[in-house]
Amino acid sequence: MASERLSVVVTRRLPAVVETRMRDLFDVTLREDDAPMSRAKLVAAMKSADVLVPTITDQIDAPLLAQAGEQLKLIANYGAGFDNIDVSTARQRGILVANTPGVLTEDTADMTMALILAVTRRIPEGLGIMQTGDWQGWAPTALLGGRIAGRRLGILGMGRIGQAVARRATAFGMEIHYHNRHQLRPEIEEELGATYWESLDQMVRRMDVISINCPHTPSTFHLMNARRLKLLKPSAVIVNTSRGEVIDENALTRMLRAGEIAGAGLDVYEHGVNINPRLRELSNVVLLPHMGSATEEARVEMGEKVIINIKTFADGHRPPDLVVPAML
Repeated sequence: MASERLSVVVTRRLPAVVETRMRDLFDVTLREDDAPMSRAKLVAAMKSADVLVPTITDQIDAPLLAQAGEQLKLIANYGAGFDNIDVSTARQRGILVANTPGVLTEDTADMTMALILAVTRRIPEGLGIMQTGDWQGWAPTALLGGRIAGRRLGILGMGRIGQAVARRATAFGMEIHYHNRHQLRPEIEEELGATYWESLDQMVRRMDVISINCPHTPSTFHLMNARRLKLLKPSAVIVNTSRGEVIDENALTRMLRAGEIAGAGLDVYEHGVNINPRLRELSNVVLLPHMGSATEEARVEMGEKVIINIKTFADGHRPPDLVVPAML
C-alpha cells in the first residue's frame, strides 16, 4: 500500500493543522461545513474510501457496514471511545478499527474537577446573578455552597481518566474511593491514596461525590439506574464526563427535582443532544455541551494519532491504536 496514496474520507471538520497534514499524506476528502454527515453520505463515503475517519457523532452500525465497499479496510475513529462503531461486525468484514486513547486524559480530568466545584460551590447560580445585574452585594448567607475538602469522592471507572481525577481531587483534600472491574495494583492504590470497593452499591451509599469515568458498554448501560441512584445520600453530588448512557437520565432528573440528590454536573447525556428538558430547569444542575476534551491541544493530538494509525496501516503494519478483542 505504501506506493499509493490512500483514499481517506473525514466526516467532520478537524483542526486546520490536522487537515493540512492529511492533505500532504493522503488523497483526503474533507468536510466544508461542520454538520454531521447524513446516513446517505456516510454510505457513499464507505463505498468509495479506503479509510473512514468518523467521530462520536457518526453511528457506524451493522446495516451501514453491510453497505461498505470492498476497499474499506480501516476505520480510524477520531475519539478515544468507540461505542459509536459496531467493532465486531467491522472485524467480521475484515475492517480494522483504531481509536485515539490517552490524549484526552488530563483535559477530561480537569473538566471533572471543574464540574465538582461548579456544582458544590454553586458557580453557575452566582454567574447568572452577575450577568442579569441582580447582585445586591455580599451577604453572610447568600449562595452558600459546600467545602469539598474532606468529602468522599467515589470514582466509577479507575482507568487513565479516573486516576487523573483522583490525583487532582487529592490535592483538594478529598478522600479517594473507587469501583472498577479489577482492583488496581497495591503501589498504584498507595500512590493515589485510593480505597477499592468491590461492591458498587456499598460504595455509592457512602460517598459525597460520585464521578462517572467508565466507558459505555453493554455492561455499563444504566449502571447508575434508579435503584442505585436511590442509594446516594440526599447531600450527594454526581458528575459525569464519560458517557451519558451510564446514568438513567430520567431517573436522575426525577430525583434531582425531588431533592433526593443534592446536585449534578453533566457533560454527556443519554440521548445526545436530546436532553431531558426538565434538567434545564434545575438550579442544582450544571449542564455542559460535551466539552471534556475541548482543548486545542487535545483535538490536535487526537488528529495526530489518527494520522499515525492511517500511515502505519498504509505502510503495511498494524495501527498502534488498533481496537482489539481484549478492549471490547
